[in-house]
Amino acid sequence: MDFKVIEFNGEGDHVHALIEYPPKLSVSQIVNAVKGVSSRRYGQAGLQKPHKDALWSPSYFALSVGGAPLEVLKEYIRNQEKPAH
Repeated sequence: MDFKVIEFNGEGDHVHALIEYPPKLSVSQIVNAVKGVSSRRYGQAGLQKPHKDALWSPSYFALSVGGAPLEVLKEYIRNQEKPAH
């Protein structure tokens, strides 16, 4: 899939990602790809899921940040806590 994760960090119950992608892709396609790949890698690493059924919830929140200074966005994401799991 044709997208680039520019910055990624998270907290215990959610993550923040700055992603560059072409208009031909929908946000749901990207979210599904990120959730799918990360779930597989999590399992391959032998890690226990924080919830018994799934690593991710079925929901997500997306926000467009067009026009915002890239360095400000990257710094905001870097300052988030690391994922707990």
